[in-house]
Amino acid sequence: MISANNVTLRIGKKALFEDVNIKFTEGNCYGLIGANGAGKSTFLKILSGKLETSKGDVSMTPGQRLSVLEQDHFKYDEFPVLDTVIMGNQRLYDIMKEKDAIYAKEDFSDEDGIRASELEGEFAEMNGWEAESDAATLLNGLGIETELHYNLMKDLNGNEKVKVLLARALFGNPDILLLDEPTNHLDLDAISWLEEFLINFDNTVIVVSHDRYFLNKVCTHIADIDYGKIQLYAGNYDFWYESSQLLIRQMKEANRKKEEKIKELQEFISRFSANASKSKQATSRKRALEKIQLDEIKPSSRKYPYIDFRPNREIGNEVLMVENLSKTIDGVKVLDNLTFTLGHDDKVAFVGGNELAKTTFFQILTGEIEPDEGTYKWGVTTTQAYFPKDNTREFDNELTIVDWLTGYSEIKDATYVRGFLGRMLFAGDDGVKKMKVLSGGERVRCMLSKMMISGANVLIFDEPTNHLDMESITALNNGMMKFPGVILFSSRDHQIVQTTANRIMEILPNGKLIDKITTYDEYLESDEMARKRQIYTTEGKPEDN
Repeated sequence: MISANNVTLRIGKKALFEDVNIKFTEGNCYGLIGANGAGKSTFLKILSGKLETSKGDVSMTPGQRLSVLEQDHFKYDEFPVLDTVIMGNQRLYDIMKEKDAIYAKEDFSDEDGIRASELEGEFAEMNGWEAESDAATLLNGLGIETELHYNLMKDLNGNEKVKVLLARALFGNPDILLLDEPTNHLDLDAISWLEEFLINFDNTVIVVSHDRYFLNKVCTHIADIDYGKIQLYAGNYDFWYESSQLLIRQMKEANRKKEEKIKELQEFISRFSANASKSKQATSRKRALEKIQLDEIKPSSRKYPYIDFRPNREIGNEVLMVENLSKTIDGVKVLDNLTFTLGHDDKVAFVGGNELAKTTFFQILTGEIEPDEGTYKWGVTTTQAYFPKDNTREFDNELTIVDWLTGYSEIKDATYVRGFLGRMLFAGDDGVKKMKVLSGGERVRCMLSKMMISGANVLIFDEPTNHLDMESITALNNGMMKFPGVILFSSRDHQIVQTTANRIMEILPNGKLIDKITTYDEYLESDEMARKRQIYTTEGKPEDN
């Protein structure tokens, strides 16, 4: 168990947390939620001891081990992958290294023998003999192939490092597990594996995540940060949302009844206060009026943008034809003979772990790069808007937000353009912010504004939820579901994929394509798809029945 006792944290004059009291108990998974800037990551740092409080303290059951998902992706660059994972249990790792040092001595003394015996006993108690196999199991589950386990961390790419650091946090059955955005940079297969791991994890988990499906799947409780307080709810994210909305509705209804009672009492007092026969009743009602207190209903610190993609032109029957399209990058064939046709009702999710292939395919469709072989053809009625995974080029300029967006608008009117920015929470002076100083989340909201103002009837998204908070992700999800045109997209957000897509395409590691008209959940449950994926992966082609 870990608890915060009267915790207050002040940054300058601002109190980020004020007298927070909360207890996290064994066997539960707590989702820590709140608007951007509410202090979710900061609170995890307080719990882990990395940040001191202004007042109050954090207590933990004596003898328990706390594990934290590291955010520094370069910290372990000089260590082998397997060692990095085992270092998640630092005491076990230290024992292993001390044992190795003793056994490597040429002049092995009696004292060394006694010390080695002590270490061996403690090593066995900590299941040290299973450490390497347990670490390998975690790595394989997250998609780190066995041949990488003995590489140095610096030899891995960014997404692989994230998975290793996650395995490090999970290693050795920690008593308390703190996870800050564990699904970031994970593909949907790795997220699914992590969900199952946490569902079966018996100890205490506190997790910050913007993935609603993930929170619904793993959480037993939600800890909601709003206005410096933390309110605990039993249940998952959807249950929290319904409960919090119900509480607000109940408070508003209670206030409405109180306001009616206040009006009734005030009318009686005003009418009869000068009437001698009614003076006692009027005085009694004054006392009753003084006792009525309206509930304070603070507006939430959460802000939801309004995302609405409206095509300027209805899309025709011919949307996109792809024939025998292939592309090789750095000697690896990432797209191998892709062939398919899109109809006007298709909303296609590109899934699977081959992220380079998905990005490459979108770049080909938008004309950024050329295929090595094959062709693609857009229908004459189509217009495309593209959300790239890397949007750096858009923001490397001296333009203000309004001037930048006006450049993409058919209507060159600042008021019209500011309307789109206002929907995306850029109010007032925000419009004159320079593009180059925007945060990651602000950049994403700018790109979504650009797509809305384009009036395109085909939308292409490459991981649009990166850097977005929960409220913006929810708004984007709603906008994608309502869009009447065609969508091609990749996303790590399970709920967006499930609620938006009616067709699933998976580009396998060998560049081959699986294409099925279905929902994402049905696709995952399909034995046929599992069989095809295995055949494609091992042989490079489907097996004939």
